[in-house]
Parts: sequence; C-alpha cells; structure tokens
Amino acid sequence: MPPTLPIAISFVAFMLLFTGVGLFAATRKQNTTADYLLASRSVNPWLTGLSAFATAHSGGMFISSIGWTYQVGISGAWLLVGWFLGDYMAWFFVHRRLRVVSEETNSETIGAFLAGGDRQNRPIAVTSALTTIAFLGTYAAAQLLAGSKALHATFGWSYGFGIVLGAVIVVAYCFSGGIRASIWTDAIQAVVMMVAMVAMVVVALVACRGFGGMWEQLATIDPSLIDPVPQGLQFGFGLFLLSWLVAGFGAVGQPHIMVRAMAIDRAENMGITRNIYAVSYVVFSAAAVLVGLSARVLLPNLMQNGDPELALPILAVDLLPALAIGAILAGVFAAVVSTADSQILSCSAALTQDLFPRWSHSYKLAKVGTILVTAIVLAIALASNKEVFALGVFAWSALGSGLGPLLVVRAWRWPVGNSVAVAMILVGIAVAAVWNAVLGLSGSIYEVLPGMAAGFAVYGAARAFGAGGDRRAAGEP
Repeated sequence: MPPTLPIAISFVAFMLLFTGVGLFAATRKQNTTADYLLASRSVNPWLTGLSAFATAHSGGMFISSIGWTYQVGISGAWLLVGWFLGDYMAWFFVHRRLRVVSEETNSETIGAFLAGGDRQNRPIAVTSALTTIAFLGTYAAAQLLAGSKALHATFGWSYGFGIVLGAVIVVAYCFSGGIRASIWTDAIQAVVMMVAMVAMVVVALVACRGFGGMWEQLATIDPSLIDPVPQGLQFGFGLFLLSWLVAGFGAVGQPHIMVRAMAIDRAENMGITRNIYAVSYVVFSAAAVLVGLSARVLLPNLMQNGDPELALPILAVDLLPALAIGAILAGVFAAVVSTADSQILSCSAALTQDLFPRWSHSYKLAKVGTILVTAIVLAIALASNKEVFALGVFAWSALGSGLGPLLVVRAWRWPVGNSVAVAMILVGIAVAAVWNAVLGLSGSIYEVLPGMAAGFAVYGAARAFGAGGDRRAAGEP
C-alpha cells in the first residue's frame, strides 16, 4: 500500500478545485428562483454538454459498471451500447422540444413542465414531485455510497465518513450558486473523469501485456468472459438489447438530466450539446469496459474474497503512483458529486416549486429546500446496505417508467388531462416494480421497457376512448 498522505493531498487538491469552481460560478448568480433553478436559461452549449455527460455518468459508471463488467465479461458492454443508442435518440426527438415548450409555458421545473405549465394541474405536479423526491433522492444516496466505497478501498475510511464528505461538498456550492454552480462544476469534473478513466485504461492494458494479452488471459480464466452474448437470457438477445435501448431513452424521465436541456441558452444550440455529450459518452464508456476486463485479469480474487465494485480503486492502488491514485479517486468522486448535486437540486425544486407552490417565488426557501433534501439523502445513504448498482438502476427505472412517457407527451404537445397523466406515472412505476421485484425478469429484459410501454399504453388507451385531455391540458400556449 503506497503512503496515503500524497494520495490524500492530490485528492483534496481536486476537491478544492471543484468546490472553488462552484463558488466562483456563484458570483455570477442572480438572487431569483429562475436563476437558482435554471441559470436564467443562459448556459453555454459546451458547458451544457459536459454537464449532461458528467451528470448522466455517475459514480455508478466508475463503481458498478466496472464491477458488472468484471463479473460478466465483454457481454456487459451491451448494456452501455443499448443505453447510448436510446439516450442519443432522446437527444434527437425530445430535448430540443423540451427547451422550446418549457419556455413557452414558463416552466422552471420538470414537475411544472409535466403539469403543462398550469398551476391548476396540481395532481400532476404533486405526483411528479413525490416521485422525484422518492426515487431521485434514493438515486442521489446511491451516488454518495459509491463515492464512499472508493474512499474506503483507498484510505480504509468508514463508509459513513465518505458519505458525509460528499454531501458537504455538494452543499458547499449548490447552496451558493444553484444549478449554474452545478453545471460549471460538472464541466470541470467531466474533464477530470475522462482523463482519469483513459489514464487507468492505458496503465491497466500495459499491465495485461496489451489488449491481446488481456483477451487471452480472460479466455483462460473463463471462456464466457469473452463471449459477446450474455448468458441465461430468457427472451433472447434482441429483446435484451431493446430493453437497454429503452433504458437509455429513459433519460427523458430523469429530472436532473432533462433540466439541463431547459437551461441551455438557445434551442438551436442543442445539436452542439448533443454531439459533445455523445463523444464523451462513447470514449468514457469504452474505457470503463476495458478497465473492468483488465481488472478481472489483474485482480482475479475479487469474485471470491472481495467486492467487484471496488475494482477501480484497488487497481489504481496496485498500479499507480500515489499522486495519480489521488487523481483517479478524484475522478470517481467527481462522477459522484456531479450527479448527486444535480439530483439534490432537482429534488429541491420538486419540493419548493411543485409540492409547495407557495414557496415557489422565494429564493431563500429554494435554498432551504436544498439543505432539507440533502439531509434526507444523507440519511438514506447512511442507512443503506444495498449495492450501488441495485439502488441506482431501479431508481432510474422508476423515473424513466413513471415520468418519461408523460414528458414525451408534453414535449410533443399531445393533449393529456390530470387523471390520465397521474395514471401514466403510477402505472409505469408499478409495472417496473412488479417486473423487477415480483417477476424477477430484469436480468433478461430491463424493467424500463415494460414500464415505459405501460405508461404509453395508458395514454393510448385514454386517447382511444376519448379521455386524453383537452388543448389547455396539453400545455399549449
């Protein structure tokens, strides 16, 4: 084990950099809720793209995706391939429309947008707010837990300390500068994440004697590790891949990601943002898969005597000099914080703007909401003993299945009334939960596919029987 002091110095230096960028962004703020929640819809497309990438690629990519690839081998890459294709489709067909319609309806939160920008649609706003707080809050807790795992593997610190540290860093700049601080910090964190992951790939492949050497050793360990087709699929590979494509499209149900599309300066710049996001995604995801495969070769005993989700930090400790380990650890924590801060702000917006609309014009109460939500997330993280993958993946499923179909309906200006919209949310979540927890079929078909299909089916049935909603309920100006 290398000396921990240089690692700690490097790690702390990066954390101070992130916090400093966030605090500097706060100097550009305006003391209004519109600026706190949407940065006055003025964010540069490059910053938006990098922020969306850092937010979507959470600590789960560093921790759980690498751990999953470690366990199943190259077939784990299909999750990321399907996810990317679905996510990219959403950027083409939904994000620009969201930016346009949200401004037309003067919607400052995802909940307000789902309600059509109409404060009379309280059932929709309340249901979406409760859904956001419950599942996105759990998702944020999973991020803090992911960061604490990395700190535990490197320094031996308790999980609780790492969780609290992450929460403190998030509050430091989110409380000060709102989403502008979050986006600016995300951008610098995205760069650190990318450099850390690519550097780790290069070092790991050298240690494996190149890609060919890694491949040969994987085949020796277990031939299934180099089998591109996942094992044990009940419904075949096609439906498996389709389900993960829909999971990627489920980004439309993630308030912490979609709010970035609402904050960009102009809808016409969405193409620039989309391309920045896509390039970052492909490079980073490919690197994560290679790190997971390399770790299986270099750390073969984690399956029996360890935690595969700790593969990255353990690999860094084994292969890198102390200062570089601090940079890798900072990359993990950057992924954690860049997602957690966005999720906490989205939950805060749901609480103060959608659930309690009387607070909606109070800048101070919006900031108080951030503190309250952080405390809730912190409590969930400290009480949790579940794996990061299980926590984060189902929270994504519930949000994608519950809020995703309704957001698409709103973005495309299709009419929908209160009762149908609420039914879409509840049925989508229920179907995803049953598919996962009762039927246990998520390993073959990820539950976002049946969940989103159920939400759209509710809408289709309502329209077929004349219950879709009127023009005003569609949120049209």
